Amino acid sequence: MIEVRDLKKSFGSDPILDGINFRIETGESVVIIGRSGSGKSVLLKHLIGLLQPDAGQVLINGENIVRMNERELLRVRRRFGMLFQGAALFDSMTVAENVGFALRHHQMLPEQEIQQRVTRALELVDLPGIEDKKPSELSGGMKKRLGLARAIVYQPEIVLYDEPTTGLDPIMADSIDQLILRVRDRFKVTSVVVTHDMRSARRVGQRILMLHEMKIYATGTPEEIFGSRDPVVRRFVEGVSDLKEYHS
Repeated sequence: MIEVRDLKKSFGSDPILDGINFRIETGESVVIIGRSGSGKSVLLKHLIGLLQPDAGQVLINGENIVRMNERELLRVRRRFGMLFQGAALFDSMTVAENVGFALRHHQMLPEQEIQQRVTRALELVDLPGIEDKKPSELSGGMKKRLGLARAIVYQPEIVLYDEPTTGLDPIMADSIDQLILRVRDRFKVTSVVVTHDMRSARRVGQRILMLHEMKIYATGTPEEIFGSRDPVVRRFVEGVSDLKEYHS
């Protein structure tokens, strides 16, 4: 489904990604972890063509999107849904208008079908009956759910999640994780989740990739990553700031 080959990206004189390689299979749920500033969100934006690499390839179903023009990219992006870190909602629109935005602007469906899809998406994320509310009336957790409803309303093949549990309390974070799994299993989507939340990474990831020093430093199942004896991996997943205890 997704393959990244020797991806490199710098901003000015600052290298961010330096030779990234990995594959994600159809229907797989993959979590990308790494320290702040390690390039996780930058990598995620390359997968949907929001950023162009300095070198390398990004293949979606065998098509290299790096060389595509904007019209070709729009075609590929229709396979994707994305939950942005801040939900990226339109404050002036109602909940229903936010969720149905892509359907109205890109698929030109009859209004009745749009309303039905919006209702189903909101029910799937446990937000029934709030179509007429504005985002300002919602809690942080509800906004995340709304962002997820908008990402899945047109039933994409791939869903990208950028820090889906950031700023949420542990109970709400767990509910978002359960929704990610529900969406994956209901629609058989391929899921790519960027997160700092190790509990979330363990819950939703079938495989975990760790970014470190601009490369994929480690990859494995949650059991392999969380059971790793590598000091760099252990320091990150355990939240330890000093490696001295691992050198004893």
